[in-house]
Amino acid sequence: MEIANPLQKHPLPTNNQPKKNNANYHQKVPEHEDTIVAISTPPGRGGIGIVRLSGPAARTIAEPLLKLRHSLAPAQARFAEIIDNTGETLDEAVVTLFEKPHSYTSEDIIEIAAHSSPVLLDYLVRKCIAAGARLAEPGEFTQRAFISGRLDLTQAEAVNDLIEATTLHQARIAAQQLGGSLSREITPIKQRLIALIAALEAGIDFAEDDIDLLPATQITTQIAEIQSPLAALENTFAYGRIVRDGFTLAIVGRPNAGKSSLFNRLVQRDRAIVTASPGTTRDLITERISLDGIPVELIDTAGLRESTSVAESLGIAKSREVMAEADIVLLVLDATQPLHAEDDAAISALANRPFLIVINKNDLSSIEPRHHLNALETSALTGAGIPELRHAILSRLTKEAPTTESALLTNLRQQQAVSTAIAALTRAQHAVVATIPHEMLLLDLYEALNALDILTGTTTINDVLNLVFSKFCIGK
Repeated sequence: MEIANPLQKHPLPTNNQPKKNNANYHQKVPEHEDTIVAISTPPGRGGIGIVRLSGPAARTIAEPLLKLRHSLAPAQARFAEIIDNTGETLDEAVVTLFEKPHSYTSEDIIEIAAHSSPVLLDYLVRKCIAAGARLAEPGEFTQRAFISGRLDLTQAEAVNDLIEATTLHQARIAAQQLGGSLSREITPIKQRLIALIAALEAGIDFAEDDIDLLPATQITTQIAEIQSPLAALENTFAYGRIVRDGFTLAIVGRPNAGKSSLFNRLVQRDRAIVTASPGTTRDLITERISLDGIPVELIDTAGLRESTSVAESLGIAKSREVMAEADIVLLVLDATQPLHAEDDAAISALANRPFLIVINKNDLSSIEPRHHLNALETSALTGAGIPELRHAILSRLTKEAPTTESALLTNLRQQQAVSTAIAALTRAQHAVVATIPHEMLLLDLYEALNALDILTGTTTINDVLNLVFSKFCIGK
């Protein structure tokens, strides 16, 4: 007996079925008719500047600007002279042709690497535009790579993350994402979900042909097997977010508790002025540091106390603002002084915030035990307890860091897509328990599948794409 397609009634979102108000970029798309051009290196003067063209007329536009010693050949660098309208040489350059589909955008690409003179590079761009090219929009080269199917949306986002990386750890994580680590994590999950949907569809449409409905226990087991890795993936967001964006850490406490000394110890240089007189710090002092490859904006604040000094009072007001806004707060107590009412007030104010209590000056005699505070003991003078403090800061903000091979959710768009899928699967589980008809159950399963498609860009709203690529620099 020949069985028809069990997905006919509720067809799965596929590459050939764009949804209303959505742009499906991974179906076969026609080639762009226009050719784009941009300077792909940072603005300013330097050794090398690159002008990049992509599109069907890239070679036709570029060649008249060059005096080539040898004809262009795919993936081979060619020496050339850049000539002006009179045929005079302006500069020497290295020109590379990448033929479609073996290029970054899957289109013909020409890259002209000349000396980075802003006047020269601007001249090249203007001549290309006059010959028919169009100035590229921010991120348009990467957007064309996405549209052609060479990259999915998570990989495209990783390109920008790699460009913006300020630490090697950030660069490594972005390189893993660019290599498809998140896509590889999602693919088998989607396959299991599609298999479940197909089985339910077949059971509904072809019950008379001895295709049995799945028993409820089997459905709930399969949903749980789909949901479990998604939940584990969502848990990586706490770590992935701070790897990508970094975090702010404010050091607060009473005057002369050693806040500035602790700040200098974490910065590893004498950035803040330290004196024996209380109230030395009257304004915020900030510095960028790295903790295990994660960028941190460290903020030293004025001491918390009542003050009649206008300047110090303004500094204390700023301290309280930073205390309310920072991602994590270090409340520094002085081991040589008893707890003050201001310390208790700060602990109460931080009760619902990520914070750590640090008892500083542990190289001196402690005036009283404070075991009930679950505090870290340090000495900014000797460095004792500083490695443990660094570890505690990261542990307080994140769960155990995933292994270097793990896929991570690194931005809110990705986290929301996974969260939507998990919520839909949870509703599906409840529907099975409540013996709701499978036709209704499938609505939740399709919603979960659509959320995973949005994650990788298989089905993506245009506004989302515009937001993603608008953050890129022009020329990438």
